[in-house]
Amino acid sequence: MPTRWKLLRHTALAVPVFVASAIALANAPSTADAMNVDTLPPAVTARIDSVARAVMAERGFPSVSIAVVDHGQLVYTRAYGFAHIDPALAATPAMRYSIGSISKQFTAAAILILRQQGKLHLSDPVGKYVPGLTDGDQVTIRQILSHTSGYQDYWPEDYLMTPMEQPTTAQAILDRWAKKPLDFPPGTQWQYSNTNYVIAGRIVETVSGEPLMQFLSEQIFHPLGMRSVWNSDETKLTASDATPYVRAALGPLRVAPKEGRGWMFAAGELAMTPHDLALWDESLIHRSLLKPESYEQMFTAVRLKDGKDTGYGLGVEVSHRGGHLTLEHSGEVTGFVSDNLVLADQGIAVAAVTNHMAGGAAEVARLVADALTGTSSLSPVEQQTLDLYRGLQRGQLDRSLLSPNLNDYFSAQTVTDFATSLAPLGEPLRFRQTHEELRGGMTFRSFLIEYPTRRLSLTTYTYPDGKLEQFLVDPVQ
Repeated sequence: MPTRWKLLRHTALAVPVFVASAIALANAPSTADAMNVDTLPPAVTARIDSVARAVMAERGFPSVSIAVVDHGQLVYTRAYGFAHIDPALAATPAMRYSIGSISKQFTAAAILILRQQGKLHLSDPVGKYVPGLTDGDQVTIRQILSHTSGYQDYWPEDYLMTPMEQPTTAQAILDRWAKKPLDFPPGTQWQYSNTNYVIAGRIVETVSGEPLMQFLSEQIFHPLGMRSVWNSDETKLTASDATPYVRAALGPLRVAPKEGRGWMFAAGELAMTPHDLALWDESLIHRSLLKPESYEQMFTAVRLKDGKDTGYGLGVEVSHRGGHLTLEHSGEVTGFVSDNLVLADQGIAVAAVTNHMAGGAAEVARLVADALTGTSSLSPVEQQTLDLYRGLQRGQLDRSLLSPNLNDYFSAQTVTDFATSLAPLGEPLRFRQTHEELRGGMTFRSFLIEYPTRRLSLTTYTYPDGKLEQFLVDPVQ
């Protein structure tokens, strides 16, 4: 796929059978009431609701469903919009959505469980368990889980190709894509590849002697009480779950085609409610399911042979927000986009799922996380500029930050005009710097302010001593 944040529809292959234990898990009773959770302060829920509705309106997806973990506990679930358009049916927290490549962290966890059981090592060559692969005696299990193997991705496209509407098998995918020459020597580059997780899934099945879904059910889903999990690679979601949609260019929403059986195995096969994904997130925060060493392996970004940090652990993106460990992964299968964000040492997680390929799940997850932490990823300059903007929305201005010229510009009438025109817009959906250059002995900066229905441009000039010489807001056409 073209970017790291589109880590999804890259699904992989198929599970031979949907075993009885997985069927029982997926069909286990889970009432709508059990999926409804709301213990956050009203002010926080209002901000979360505002974020979800704003991103949904901006991106044009039919629905978004979220679950929030705070202080290590599930505290909020809510769904917005429509799970089905015609006939119209409101989305609810009890509905399942496909989570696409977020499934990869479960496959990685399965490998780590087998490692805990002494049945394999991350340094083992993949050829030990899956014969016939290109350089299978050199590529390690760690390298396939961290996308540093060199195996070519079998599904980088962002749409469903005609051949993929037909069923396939894991072996067929491996025969076509994992027996080509490697795209690079193992361990020398990072390149996202669904093929890696097809191999990983086959290793789980070979070593455990069980179908992947059965192993996941026994080792992860049942212990964590994840009762809604569904193998969407084997069987499409039901009429009581969310319907996936796609749009051609700016055309109308249409029901998405379904991938053929076998294309999503181990790399994107899972569907579930955000509620149950949040139960998994709780376990990541508390490190309660796996052994400590397994979490260290999963949460540590793998380095290339030249020492470069890949920013990817085992099945999860690994970064640090304000010095705090952050785990994230997005997901995309035809008609669904999702994002799972875990601020591990802050006890916060946000799972966001949508039923349209317009993106936006990651925006929802990150903005909701910001609402919980009270912080954002803004730079100091962005934060100061946003604070001034917010102040002007209220008719307030810190004149100690202004040069004499700008102080004169902001007459009482000008401040009033800023307040009366900007206050009704409310809190921006996004605020970011877009350009910076030197001019006239000052630093010129431009910022983009985004609302669901309009965008504004803010430009500033700043002297070396930090005084502002300009602070102008204009509409963006």
